[in-house]
Amino acid sequence: MSFPAVRPRRLRRTETLRRMVSETRVARDDLALPLFVVEGRGIHEAVASMPGVFRFSVDALASEAKLVADLGIPAVLLFGIPAVKDARGSGADDPGGVVQRAVAAVKQAAPELCVITDVCLCEYTDHGHCGIVENGEVVNDASLERIAAAALSHARAGADVVAPSDMMDGRVGAIRRTLDTSGFEQVPILAYAAKYASAYYGPFRDAAESAPAFGDRRAYQMDPSNRREALREMRLDLAEGADLLMVKPALLCLDVLADARREFDVPIAAYQVSGEYAMIHAAAERGWIDGPRAMDEALLSIKRAGADLILTYAAKDVAARMRG
Repeated sequence: MSFPAVRPRRLRRTETLRRMVSETRVARDDLALPLFVVEGRGIHEAVASMPGVFRFSVDALASEAKLVADLGIPAVLLFGIPAVKDARGSGADDPGGVVQRAVAAVKQAAPELCVITDVCLCEYTDHGHCGIVENGEVVNDASLERIAAAALSHARAGADVVAPSDMMDGRVGAIRRTLDTSGFEQVPILAYAAKYASAYYGPFRDAAESAPAFGDRRAYQMDPSNRREALREMRLDLAEGADLLMVKPALLCLDVLADARREFDVPIAAYQVSGEYAMIHAAAERGWIDGPRAMDEALLSIKRAGADLILTYAAKDVAARMRG
């Protein structure tokens, strides 16, 4: 049968009909909010390149965590920005470090929140790279011990999930072994498995003060032209003990996200990165698009492509609209 007997528009005629036959929905349980934590007290500092995003000191983080929990958002992803950086990223595994204290503060203020910690060295090193640098090169194997030590310190501080984002080969296995032999075998690993070297990380590097002092990160983050390689990276991370996989950036990698959903039966996360978030806000500020509607559509596309968890700086605004 065909037109005029078949008329798909019949089911689009009213708002109620459209809701009834909607195939994909973004719920608050699908969201996680990234948060930036700095040293100091009483700090609630706006990030100029990311409207609505702030840096918090540990003491100011408690009220933000309560607000996030009250909105029904289940998880936060913490990024720590220390006052002092060095070549080894010593602050990354400091038991009294900024992110370790932030984990404790969030768990005390909002025990129901799932606290995910970003595990990387870039925010803690004076050169801004994600691993140890020797002779001007980021070396892989020597970086694994430092990355695993950071993950262990986060688990000891009370993190519910650790999320390595460095893209060093073998880091998931190194973290899994370290956690398991230290009594934290129940702590899951969310692996930034397909993390591309993207131009869309610029606002994040402003917020986290983590721009490389030399070169770039293309020697360890993935080439944006490679699609099949993403599945290989994911298989390797799963074999090393990853519990969840992440695709980053989300909007630019919907094909990779869909591939991952078809290929694997583990939970898949996708990170709507700073540049993707900032572009929507910039266009909305100029009156070119309807900002909230565009943001909702962007997140819907990520969910439709297969994401179980969406990390987005818009989580609070989106959750508030859902609550009405």
